[in-house]
Amino acid sequence: MMSRFSLSLALFFLLCGHMQIGYAQLQANSPNKEAQQAYEQAGRMIAIKSYGQAAELLGKAVKLDPRFAKAWQQMGDLARIRQDYTSAKENYRKVLAIDPEFYRGTYLGLAESELNTADYTSALQHLRKYESYPDILEATRKLIAKYIGDAEFSLKAVSDPVPFKPVRLNDGVNTNDHEYFPVLTADGETLIFTRRIGQNEDFYKSNLIDGKWTTASPLSSAINTPQFNEGAQCISPDGLYLFFTGCNRPDGKGRCDIYLTRREGKEWAKPFNIGPPVNTDGWESQPSISPDGRTLYFVSNRTGGIGGYDIWKSSLVEGGEWSQPVNLGPKVNTPYDEQAPFIHADNETLYFSSNGWPGLGNRDIFLSRKDAQGNWQTPQNLGYPINTAGEETGLTISSDGKTAFFSATKADDSKGMDLFSFGLPAKIAPKPVTYVKGTVADKKTGELLFATLRITDVTSGELLYDDTSDPGSGEFLATLPAGKVIALAIEKEGYLFYSANFTLTTPASVARPFLVRALLEKIEVGGMVVLNNVFFNTNKYELLPESRSELQELIKLLTANPSLVIEISGHTDNKGDDKLNQVLSENRAKAVYEFLVANKIAAKRLTFKGYGAGKPIADNATEEGRKTNRRTEFRVTAK
Repeated sequence: MMSRFSLSLALFFLLCGHMQIGYAQLQANSPNKEAQQAYEQAGRMIAIKSYGQAAELLGKAVKLDPRFAKAWQQMGDLARIRQDYTSAKENYRKVLAIDPEFYRGTYLGLAESELNTADYTSALQHLRKYESYPDILEATRKLIAKYIGDAEFSLKAVSDPVPFKPVRLNDGVNTNDHEYFPVLTADGETLIFTRRIGQNEDFYKSNLIDGKWTTASPLSSAINTPQFNEGAQCISPDGLYLFFTGCNRPDGKGRCDIYLTRREGKEWAKPFNIGPPVNTDGWESQPSISPDGRTLYFVSNRTGGIGGYDIWKSSLVEGGEWSQPVNLGPKVNTPYDEQAPFIHADNETLYFSSNGWPGLGNRDIFLSRKDAQGNWQTPQNLGYPINTAGEETGLTISSDGKTAFFSATKADDSKGMDLFSFGLPAKIAPKPVTYVKGTVADKKTGELLFATLRITDVTSGELLYDDTSDPGSGEFLATLPAGKVIALAIEKEGYLFYSANFTLTTPASVARPFLVRALLEKIEVGGMVVLNNVFFNTNKYELLPESRSELQELIKLLTANPSLVIEISGHTDNKGDDKLNQVLSENRAKAVYEFLVANKIAAKRLTFKGYGAGKPIADNATEEGRKTNRRTEFRVTAK
């Protein structure tokens, strides 16, 4: 991936290639023969990339001849490509102290080193100086323009910091080893991350109990291996699907591929390579799955991209196959590198790392939001001090959008990584999201059930979620985006479906999760379902378009069970005239009846009746109770 380090390396070789025509002509060899010999030996070491020995020889040369500018220059270049930017700055400044016009490349190397040590004012000064020289190569001029943009942005960002108080996660999660790439389930109760012990990377899991993360344990022997590295993972909101990166495996399509495994009960299945067209003979990594499980974002260096490593997406299509990947385009990707995508549970906010957009360091974290047409907007830098002159990557946001998790250098300033969290400022937070969590069970026996769940935006008709409960535990979890009216339908063969409504149009409505125990009734005479997503305007009986998804569930049930006969009933609260309520309730039941008949359900299988306020199921003394009593339902009369 193209980072400032790799840019430094390319620039170093560019400068090395120009040394003889650049500053060699401006100064004769060192008058100290021993210093000159050390310098020439260092050149031979550089040619074979033995940079440590080269640095020792150059150190010897400048000790013998402190005004040996070529040796100081080359020491600066070596320090820079070894990412010792503090030493690089010192060496370059030695060159300028000897002769400010010795070699124009000194200003570029110095400016890059200053960018990497947050010395933005000096970097900008030296970039402007280098830019003033004639005959600069076009590729170098573009690099200078990028660096100037970085420096100008950084000065503004540092002067206007965002709130940032990172908290190290407790011991048991963090150890003396390296911990990074944290991911979180939507309920915020399970954390999965990568831990590197020696040279082996494996997944570990910790659970949040009484506000504290438990001691992490290996995720699964079915996933972790002693001979391969597992990393750069994402977890579906319900915690049932884990996508991860596996490299150099026998079943790999390329150098690194994306794999998938599903949890069934407490055990994880054996992972499998998701194959083409997502995986190629190139490099695919760092997956992030959308909350509906239908779009996979990932990083690839495949042909057809904009930069070296781009973010792509692939959609789940009929038959469980992944579509041909699509590049996210120039509103996200740059001619440089983008990585570590994270699509939030709102399905509209994408966080990622980039060294192509204006930033403070080697790689900064950005966010891009979808506009009303679903297009990604120009990315926003998360700001200082979330981003610094170093490298930031691998950000995960809780489903409520309030807390971010990331990895950073250990507090003792060793080279290891620990996991941290911090409160996310509102201006860089995603849209609010809550979730529904529960179990599916047989109403009569209590047996836990494997069932299909569908969540629909009743206004647009868009299917937001289509999956199943856990086969072993009957558990399910799905995110619910704010600002929508949501229909939940749960179905299983041989059972009546379960219906629930979640109206998420106020801040209070997404302030808490919804906990559900969905009890399914077997199809028996007398079985009943309240149609919680059939809607009418006040005192009206014309079906509203928002009722369509619920009625389609009823049509599906009747079609799958051709001998089923039902009564559709309408009910009101006790407000108003009893006779008017009776007529209104019957007309509403008739509206559902007519919709079903119009959709090819035989009229002989249907009856309808209005009960007015005569069959309340809640207390009419409260508004909540009256709302519950205003309902449409159906009852099985024959099977």
